[in-house]
Parts: sequence; structure tokens; C-alpha cells
Amino acid sequence: MEVFYWMVFGGLAAVVAALELSKTSRDRVNTSSAFSSFKNNYLVVYSLMMAGDWLQGPYVYYLYSQYGFGKGDIGRLFIAGFGSSMLFGTIVGSLADKQGRKRASITYCITYILSCATKHSPEYKILMVGRVLGGIATSLLFSAFESWLVAEHFKRGFDQQWLSVTFSQAIFLGNGLVAIVSGLFGNVLVDTLALGPVAPFDAAACFLAIGMAIIMSSWTENYGDPSENKDLLTQFKGAAVAIASDEKITLLGAIQSLFEGSMYTFVFLWTPALSPNGEDIPHGFIFATFMMASMLGSSIASRLMARSSLKVESYMQIVFLISAAALLLPVITSFLVVPSGEKGGGISFSGCIQLIGFCTFEACVGIFWPSIMKMRSQYIPEEARSTIMNFFRIPLNIFVCIVLYNVNAYPIVFMFGMCSVFLFVASLLQKRLRFITESQRSRSQEWTAMKETDSEAEPLNI
Repeated sequence: MEVFYWMVFGGLAAVVAALELSKTSRDRVNTSSAFSSFKNNYLVVYSLMMAGDWLQGPYVYYLYSQYGFGKGDIGRLFIAGFGSSMLFGTIVGSLADKQGRKRASITYCITYILSCATKHSPEYKILMVGRVLGGIATSLLFSAFESWLVAEHFKRGFDQQWLSVTFSQAIFLGNGLVAIVSGLFGNVLVDTLALGPVAPFDAAACFLAIGMAIIMSSWTENYGDPSENKDLLTQFKGAAVAIASDEKITLLGAIQSLFEGSMYTFVFLWTPALSPNGEDIPHGFIFATFMMASMLGSSIASRLMARSSLKVESYMQIVFLISAAALLLPVITSFLVVPSGEKGGGISFSGCIQLIGFCTFEACVGIFWPSIMKMRSQYIPEEARSTIMNFFRIPLNIFVCIVLYNVNAYPIVFMFGMCSVFLFVASLLQKRLRFITESQRSRSQEWTAMKETDSEAEPLNI
């Protein structure tokens, strides 16, 4: 393996280690032992859930190709997954507010285990059912667990600032360390032990079953709005009204869709971008490098959110601008760097530049996740949290389906340019969100000061 890959990975690992070891009391939030116990329980469950997801990711396409399906058939299977997440997943995810977030989390485990079981069949229809189940599970993964955590956090009387600790550590572990270990473990199962491409899915099912057992034995149930007997349509209408009537929620949903849409598009594009002429690149090692960059981002986010004086709305605008510049690098190198045109070989000079840019983008992803979680905890009303969060995923899933369907219709530089524009728009929307929150905060402070002044000016009745 080329020295360049080791230099990038080692450099990122060294920076992550330095950031974690150099944390001072100023970079940490003082909490209680009760909160630490609660947080650790959630982190164990979340890590198991993410392990179940990460183990599958690298082998889905490979498994389908081993069953003899072509690119078109595989593309339709992927579209079915995102379409299912948009349609059925939105409905099932929204039921979490009414039926309970713990119950929805258990449903995620069962649904994803069934999806893993379908991978044993080479029948296209059964695999399609598995993709539909996987789409439903994805919606639950990105709504039910966070909704349960936020509700349970406040129900137990913990400080709001402490949420940032759980969010940042969850992303550091679940989207960083667990992803790297899962990739290595999957490689051992498939290549070293020669158990075949289905083995990671069986391992994922085992991790999900362990996590489900912990949820059933240690989690308590919480709901969004159990007092009102609302049907599903009424829940949807209430969520739509909340989004339309509060500009902060509308902006938050648009920002999330723009960033995640660019992120999922990047997942499809980074391989052809780094090997346009069939260059031999270590996909697994590069994936691990991206996850290390994500860990770096989450480590930075934990420091940023530990400072109560620094608001999330302030630094996220800069993060979106940096991510937009990072995904613009393939467009810039296509004009400034002359392509070699040679087939095969190692990574090119432009590929090296792009890889550094992609690692920068992944670091922004690591900052994005805990930060968007914190903003959602502040702005989304508790009674419809899961419903609104799944509403946010509708435009995201539509966008990803369109990209998947037209992935070969446009040049790769056009796709990266489009993502860069989306991220720049996200930074503008973040600027607007910051302006609104600061205006409301200053008005609230002025109102409080006026009330205190009036109370002091009242004459005493003697």
C-alpha cells in the first residue's frame, strides 16, 4: 500500500489522539454520576445499532453482484430502499411519537434482522423485500433513538447542556470507531475466514439482537403526545403545521436535507472520483481513513459544544462553507491538473488532492451530526419529534433516488459541483437561522430586563 495512504491515516489518528488527550476541564462538561450511567447505557446500545448498520454497508453491492445481478438491477434495489424509507419509513417512524420510542427502537432491531435474513436468498423479489425492510429500519434508526434519548434526558431532569456530551460521544463511537472496527471485522469474516459475503449480515443480526435485549431490559418507555387520541393523519398535519409556522424548524429541515443529500451523493461518487482510469485504490483502507476524519470532526464538535458561550448556529455556517469548498476540489482539479490517461496504476496526483479534500468533508460530517442533533433538540417540539424528523427525510430520499437513477447521465464533476452549491446554500440558510435565534434571544433578554426594571420601580405601599 502506498505511503501516502498511511501518512493521511496516521496524521488524522495522531490529531484525534492529541485532541482527546489534551482536553482540559474547559473542554469538558461537568455532569453527575447518574447522567454518566444513563449516557453509557445509551452509548452501548447506539454503538451496537451502528455496528449492525456499518457491517452491512460495504457488502450490499458486492453480495448482489455475487448473485449475478447487473448494475441496473442493483440500482433498482437501492432505489427501493430509499423509496421505502421515504414512504413506509416515514409512517412507521411517526408512530414512535404515539406508540412509544422504546417500542419503535425494538421494531428497528426486528425489522433490520429480518432484512439481514433475506440476504441468504438469491431471489430478486426476496432481496427487494429486504431492501424495503432496510429502508423502514433506516428511518427508525435516525429518528426513534434520538427521540427516546432527548425525551428521557429531560424526563430524568438532566441539564440541557449535557445532551451535547451524549451526542458528540455517540458520533465519535458510532460513526467513527465502530465503523472502523466493523469494516475490519467484516473483512476478517469475508476474506480471512472465507465465510462468504453473507457473513457480515449474520454478524449484524447478532449485534442487533444483543442491542435489542439491552433495550428491552433497561430502557423505559416515553411518548410524544400520548394524552391526545390522534390518528396518523392528524399527526402528519400537526407536524406540517409546526414546520410551516416556525421558520427555525423549516430552515433546520432544509439545512439537514441539503447536507445529507450531498453526503449520500458523495458516498456514491468518491470511488469513481479517486479512480477515474481504473486506478488500484484500497477501498477498505480509504473508508477507514474517512471514518477517522469523522472521528476528528466529532472530537472538535465536543470541544465546541462544551463552551456555553459558543452557539451551534454560529460555527455551523463556517462548517458548511468548508464542506462546500472540499467538494468543489474535484471540479477545480479537473481544470487545473492534466489527467494522466493511463489505465490502472496507483492513485494520481489529482486523486491525492481530492482524497485530502474528501477527508476534510468527512471531518465536517463528524461536526455536523452532533451539532444538528443539538439544534433539533432545541427547536423541534417534543410531542411530534419523530414525525417531524421523518418529514425532514422525505426531500432527502427523493433527492437520493433521483441521483441514483441519473448517476450515469451527468459528468462526475457536475455532480460534485451541484453538491458544493447545495452546501453553500446550506451555509446561507444557517446564517438566516443564526440571525433569527439571536434576534429572539436579544428580545427575550430585553423583555426580562424590562420586567426587572418595572418591578424595581414599583412604589412600596406603606
